[in-house]
Amino acid sequence: MPELPEVETVRRGLTPVMEGATVQRLELRRPDLRFPFPDQFAEIVEGQKIVSVGRRAKYLLLDLANGQAIIMHLGMSGSYRIEKDVFGSTIPGVFHHEKPRLAAHDHVTFHLVQKSGETARVIYNDPRRFGFMLMHPRAELDEHPTFKNMGAEPVGNVLSPDVLAKAMAGKGTPLKSALLDQRVIAGLGNIYVCEALWRSRLSPKRKAGSLVKQSGKPTDRLMTLEKHIREVIADAIRAGGSSLRDHTQTDGSLGYFQHSFAAYDREGEPCRHEGCGKPIKRIVQSGRSTFYCASCQR
Repeated sequence: MPELPEVETVRRGLTPVMEGATVQRLELRRPDLRFPFPDQFAEIVEGQKIVSVGRRAKYLLLDLANGQAIIMHLGMSGSYRIEKDVFGSTIPGVFHHEKPRLAAHDHVTFHLVQKSGETARVIYNDPRRFGFMLMHPRAELDEHPTFKNMGAEPVGNVLSPDVLAKAMAGKGTPLKSALLDQRVIAGLGNIYVCEALWRSRLSPKRKAGSLVKQSGKPTDRLMTLEKHIREVIADAIRAGGSSLRDHTQTDGSLGYFQHSFAAYDREGEPCRHEGCGKPIKRIVQSGRSTFYCASCQR
């Protein structure tokens, strides 16, 4: 499943082509993906200007001039391909293993007329069909079930040590599980939680509430964690995401953050913290693999 940096990379790849363009035609080659398409989906979208291309957590958002927003999720294997008659095709996203892009898996095509008058096509390809597209009024998006209880983004100005302290106070759940809770931080996934905890030298098994003072204020270690969460996400976005299995960029290039993994998927390899060198361990928490150094993460 692509995480926030991969989805942000896709958003940045789609924005120059889709933002400000008009949807001349929306081509749906099947009635559904993971879920059925919205009623009269093509009729509502066609003729509309795309005001902006946004992101909330791991979801892409297309704001339309009619006040509707298209909520798009990549699922396990979804990707977007941009086609222009002049420049050929590119793929926004980042992935480690090349995946088949058979036309049989091209399920949705946005036929666009850009501000310049040029035409372009943005094609959604999804072999497993775990992705989806929903629609909801933009002004009411915060009340949509997908976003209603979602926590702060790990980018921007909303996340802070105080916000984390409020969300973690009194929690006896393992720290890693708390960080994966989308009600605490939106869009933070398994890979980047492992990396942020390693950078912060915090054990994924410690109680989340142990990082909050009795007064409700964040401890120094929670402030360090918040800093490293921001840094690891920013580093991953700069690197174009992590090239894992099905994820690919809009221009077809690979992401390179996986070459910087210090903990994730490094079971048995020496810890990279200076003076440590003990082997990275793998444990399972809530059905997910956790990679950490039991020696220096406390």
